[in-house]
Amino acid sequence: MQPLAGDEPTTVGPYRLLGRLGSGGMGRVYLGRSAGGRTVAVKIVHPHFALDEEFRARFRREVAAARRVGGAWTAPVLDADPDAPVPWVATAYAAGPSLAAAVADGGPLPAHTVRALGAGLAEALAAVHELGLVHRDVKPSNVLLTLDGPLLIDFGIARATDGTASLTSSGVSIGSPGYMSPEQILGKGATGAADVFSLGAVLAYAANGEPPFPGDSSAALLYKVVHEEPELGALGGELRSVAEACLAKEPGHRPGPAEVARRLAPEGAARLVTGGWLPGALVERVSRSAVQVLNLETAEVAVPASGPVEFSSPSVGTGPSVGTGPSVGTATVVPEPRDAPPGGVSVSVAATSAPGAGGRGRRVSCTVALAVAGALAAVTVSLGFLVGPWSGDDRDTGASADSSGAGATAKGDGRIPAAYLGTWEGTATALSGNLPIGTFRITVAQAAEGDELGRLRQTDQLGGVCTDVLTLKAVTSTKLVASSAGVKGNHDGCDPGPNTVYLTPSHGDLVYTSDSSAEGNPVAVMSKTGD
Repeated sequence: MQPLAGDEPTTVGPYRLLGRLGSGGMGRVYLGRSAGGRTVAVKIVHPHFALDEEFRARFRREVAAARRVGGAWTAPVLDADPDAPVPWVATAYAAGPSLAAAVADGGPLPAHTVRALGAGLAEALAAVHELGLVHRDVKPSNVLLTLDGPLLIDFGIARATDGTASLTSSGVSIGSPGYMSPEQILGKGATGAADVFSLGAVLAYAANGEPPFPGDSSAALLYKVVHEEPELGALGGELRSVAEACLAKEPGHRPGPAEVARRLAPEGAARLVTGGWLPGALVERVSRSAVQVLNLETAEVAVPASGPVEFSSPSVGTGPSVGTGPSVGTATVVPEPRDAPPGGVSVSVAATSAPGAGGRGRRVSCTVALAVAGALAAVTVSLGFLVGPWSGDDRDTGASADSSGAGATAKGDGRIPAAYLGTWEGTATALSGNLPIGTFRITVAQAAEGDELGRLRQTDQLGGVCTDVLTLKAVTSTKLVASSAGVKGNHDGCDPGPNTVYLTPSHGDLVYTSDSSAEGNPVAVMSKTGD
C-alpha cells in the first residue's frame, strides 16, 4: 500500500482513505474506513471517464448488477455513488494476496489448493451466471486467497448478458490477454462460457506458475489463445482433465461452471476448504496482512456529509498495478463477515492499533495474527474496540473485598491472599471479546512486591505458545497488579516488552486483563484447575 499523494482525496463519500492500494485501467483503488469502523476497498474511476456520459451510464448499470452478486466466494459490493462528480464503488476488503501475487512470490500452488481454488471459483461463477451476469475478466489478479477460501473480485466490467453497451467504444479493453476466451478476442461476444475458459487458464497458472498461453507480447498471446493448444505442465489427473475441458476453443464444448464445481468437489468447495486449504507460508502471509491493517495509524479526518473529494489532477498515479478491483496485492484482514464455509475463518478488521516502543507493534503479531489464522468465528470489530479501558492508575482506594472474598487483604500487607493461589486456566479473547486468541494458564504463587508471582502460558489456536513472567507490582483490596514480560526462548511472534496486567477475582474465577492496546486488550476468564 502506498501513502496518499498530494493530489489524491482523503475522503470519498462516507469513507476516510488510509492509503492507495493500486491503480488499473478504470481507476484507482484505496483502502478506506467508514465512520463506524468498517474497512473497505474503494475504487474511484479515472476523472476523464467521469466526463463520458456513456461510460457513466454503463457504470451505473454495472454497479446495479454487481450489487446482486453476494454469495460465497465473491467480495460483495457494499456502497457506490455512480452520480458523484467522480464515480466510485466500495467493496468488502479481503485479507489475502491475489493469486497473481501469491504465485509470483511463492511459486506454483499444491494440487489440493488448486482443486479448492477451482471449485470455489466455479461455484462463484455458477451463482453469477444464474443472475444473468458474465464476469468477463477472470484472471489471477482478480482472485484473492483468503483463509476461508478463494474470492472472485472486480465485477466492475460485469454486466447483464442482455446489455447492449460496448465498453470498447471508450477504449477500455474487456478481459486480459492470455486469459480472454477466443470468442472475446475475435469480437464474437462473451457468454458464461468465456468465464469458464478464463477459469481453466487460471487453474493452469495456479498449478504451474505460468499462464497456459505464454508469450512476450499481447499480439502473441492473443494468437496462441485462438490457434494453439494450452501448455498445462504439471497439471495432472482430474485437474488436468477439467482444465482441458474449460480451455476448449469452441464455447459449446466447455462444461458449465456448476459441472466444473461438481467434478472438482463433489461434496462442495466448502468441504475442501474446511480444515485449511492454503499452504503454511500463505497462512502466515494472510495473518501478517491482517496485523498490518490492525496497526494502521489513521489521522483524524473530518468526514463530509456527502460526496467524494475530487481529484485535483487527472494523473493515474505510480502505485503498483493490482487490476481494476479491490485486490490489495501483498497487503490484502478481511472482508465483512460473509457466509463462511463450515469451520472457515471470516474476520472483519476495522480498527487501529497503537504501536509499541519504537513504532513496533507488540504481540499483535502472535496473539492477534495467529488468532486471525485460527479463529473459528466471524468477527466484526468497531473502531473503539482497541482503545484500552485502563486509566493507568493502579491504585485502589476501596476497602471492601470482592463478593467471593478472594480480594480481601490488609492494607500495606503486600502479600497475596490465599484465594488467588493455585493454577488457573481458561479461554482468552481480544478486541472487547470479539476475537478468540486461545487458552491462558497461570500458576499463582506467594510473592512479595517486586518478586515473580507466576508465569502465564498463552497457547493460540494453531498451537503456538508464548510464556510471560508476571512480577507483582501491587496488592489492592480487589486485584493483583503485575508487570508482564516475555521469557527468553519465546518464538519471534511473542512480545518481549513489558505490559501491565491485572488479576481480579470474580464469582470464583480469576479474570486476567491487560493494558496492551497493541494486543487488543486481551482478557481471559480462568477457573481453578485443582492441579
